[in-house]
Amino acid sequence: MSEDLKKGLEGVLVAESSLSVIDGDAGKLVYRGYTIEDLATGASYEEVLYLLWYGHLPNASELEEFESEMASEREVDDDVLTTVRAMAESDENPMAALRTAVSMLSAYDPAPEDADPTDEAVNLATGRRITAKVPTLVAAFTRIRDGEDPIEPREDLGHAANFLYMLNGEEPDDVAADVFDQALVLHADHGLNASTFSAMVTASTLSDLHSSVTAAIGTLKGPLHGGANQDVMEMLKEVDDAERDPLEWVKNALDGGRRVSGFGHRVYDVKDPRAKILGERSKELGEAAGSVKWYEMSTTIEEYMQEEKGLAPNVDFYSASTYYQMGIPIDIFTPIFAMSRVGGWVAHVIEYIEDNRLIRPRARYTGPSPEETEFVPIEER
Repeated sequence: MSEDLKKGLEGVLVAESSLSVIDGDAGKLVYRGYTIEDLATGASYEEVLYLLWYGHLPNASELEEFESEMASEREVDDDVLTTVRAMAESDENPMAALRTAVSMLSAYDPAPEDADPTDEAVNLATGRRITAKVPTLVAAFTRIRDGEDPIEPREDLGHAANFLYMLNGEEPDDVAADVFDQALVLHADHGLNASTFSAMVTASTLSDLHSSVTAAIGTLKGPLHGGANQDVMEMLKEVDDAERDPLEWVKNALDGGRRVSGFGHRVYDVKDPRAKILGERSKELGEAAGSVKWYEMSTTIEEYMQEEKGLAPNVDFYSASTYYQMGIPIDIFTPIFAMSRVGGWVAHVIEYIEDNRLIRPRARYTGPSPEETEFVPIEER
């Protein structure tokens, strides 16, 4: 066995997958052979879920049946909503609340307790239920936290439009629904990122799917993985509130040792292809609202970071202003990330356990040797 140390498992191959591939040098992302550009502009989130879970894009009848199945699973048990209410009223962190609520869903899931954890049909049905309910949980938490009653889901709206309806209390216009649906497509999967790997590690023990998704949410909660889009918007608001020139602000921030959020990526060496798409949608939303200040501020910072630091923006940089212009609270950005990525988590878990092997890496021991220590009985210490 190799004794080479790879901190963070960087560059280490631990599995094979047919779900998505990233070309960091060229800035390309592909889901099951389809470029992210084609999927983002031509497929709905439900179509992408079907692609990830079943291996091919659905035809019209398959999609209609799948959408109906997803929509019928959106309601959440009253006991779970009671817990969500308690967390919202106690000002719990939104990601912590989502982690707890998803874990609690297992108590009301119809899958038998003794179901084979490798049964693909059972896992697909369970994954569909979890994916359908996460938007309901996020919207309910947000509204209760903001002093409003939660809104029941509708079955006649798509996945993206229904979430915006439950969040804002009114049916979104076509542009908002389309932009949000596209954002979900862009975040649905991204190789073996930290949260996906966390889900796979949990699944490799033959634990249940709720445990895998809960573990992934806990991983995504960390600011090095899922919190960057929130940091980006808070940064942009800081610039705007101070009425500072964004170029001057970013120069001063870097001179003061501050990190500018939304730049750099462990895989991409060039601009994240998802950032390119969301940048255009951020601009489009600004134009529709009569002000493109967030987009212009972002592009000014992007150009400086690229020219002076050689850093390109990642998906978080433009998803921030896109979500904000849709009226989504800043601290809900990361739960929305989870709302999309749960589809990828489910797909990777199902794929991995088809040929499961317990994930059990080793660590290089750096502690003392027995020759360097002497055991002393408790009465003599």
